[in-house]
Amino acid sequence: MHASKTAEDTLADWLIYLESLHPKTIEMGLQRVNQVRLALDLKPQFPIFMVGGTNGKGSVCAMLESILWRAGYTVGCYTSPHLLRYNERVRINKKEVDDKRFSHVFEKIDAARTRCQVSLTFFEFGTLAAVSLFADAGVDVAILEVGLGGRLDAVNIFEPSCSILTNVDLDHREYLGDTREQIGFEKAAIFRNHTPSIYGDADVPESVRTQVSTIGAHFFQFGKDFGFLKKNQQWDFWSSGVSRHSLPLPALRGDRQLQNASACLAALNVLNETLPVSMNAIRQGLTEAVIPGRFQVFSTQPLIILDVAHNPGAAGVLSENLTATKPSGKTFAVFSMLQDKDISRVVDRLRNNIDYWLVSSLQTPRAALVDTLVNEIRKAGVPMENDTVRQFPDVVAAFVFACERAGKNDRICIFGSFYTVSDVLLYLNTVSHP
Repeated sequence: MHASKTAEDTLADWLIYLESLHPKTIEMGLQRVNQVRLALDLKPQFPIFMVGGTNGKGSVCAMLESILWRAGYTVGCYTSPHLLRYNERVRINKKEVDDKRFSHVFEKIDAARTRCQVSLTFFEFGTLAAVSLFADAGVDVAILEVGLGGRLDAVNIFEPSCSILTNVDLDHREYLGDTREQIGFEKAAIFRNHTPSIYGDADVPESVRTQVSTIGAHFFQFGKDFGFLKKNQQWDFWSSGVSRHSLPLPALRGDRQLQNASACLAALNVLNETLPVSMNAIRQGLTEAVIPGRFQVFSTQPLIILDVAHNPGAAGVLSENLTATKPSGKTFAVFSMLQDKDISRVVDRLRNNIDYWLVSSLQTPRAALVDTLVNEIRKAGVPMENDTVRQFPDVVAAFVFACERAGKNDRICIFGSFYTVSDVLLYLNTVSHP
């Protein structure tokens, strides 16, 4: 039996309790969480943007949140995972919800769950909490990021006004399938009948097209129905509806972000009658949207970059960004990953961008062993002599070593997992930088 919690308990106590409630971290299926939603009478009356995809979800959510907030709306945004604090996952008007409100809403959900006699996973609890908090705050619009897949993800119990699928690539194969077609089938389940459905990539799996055709979604595809044209330090958005010209480059770095920004503007276009936004709101929103841990530049001499890239698609984007910002000196990688990720393809995408690999394991049961990481680096053809690859007891030790070795014209890139980046960010937040 678990000791029951009350609204007077701390958020930290609640999170420990939620993690202990369900035997699995992830359990696919909507029946249990939907049962609790009905018990809570949780029926959102506000428009919802539902955002799924393998990579770029966080960027799309951040840009939508920023633009809609600048347009004067009360905006709820739910994303995952977090880097440093659970509160990062739920924001209202770009501000994290405080601990006390989380404790109150968790108590309400736990009571409903108990009445229903079902268990909920940590993520399912968090999803119900986010939407409950948005309803209590009377938001004008909510942005919900899908956690994993789409078809059986807890977010999918809610009805979107517009669904955005950024792209489909290989990740979470143990849950979603081994091919893009299988994964596309899972992710495209966030589309709805007669509802705007945005696909933010030119390469559409046949399974996604089949889902669109089967349910009769209003489908808008990048490169066909909308897209962008980059011009020096500005860009144009074009679409079959409203086009936007001479836009500022997003604060989020890299050409791939223009693709994500295009998906945002396509989504805003289709809901323009419900949620009109001005050109000024778009301009300000694009230049103010930031996400910690996505090609985040922490300092410049040496250049320190944090990126949570943990699958081949994200590693490819990181490689593009590293190539575009190549310094005159060397690049040190502080690198670690989880064992259930595609380590070999991530290393392969980045091997030409990195001069020194500083490798460690992570403090989590899912962590890949250092020997596994080193072996994948070796198999990718990285030379092993001259201390090209070094092992460390933890990520922070690897980062400290990099800071000691890197000159002002070098750069340090921390990547491979949310855990990798969060460990270094925690260190940077608590200790003066060497």
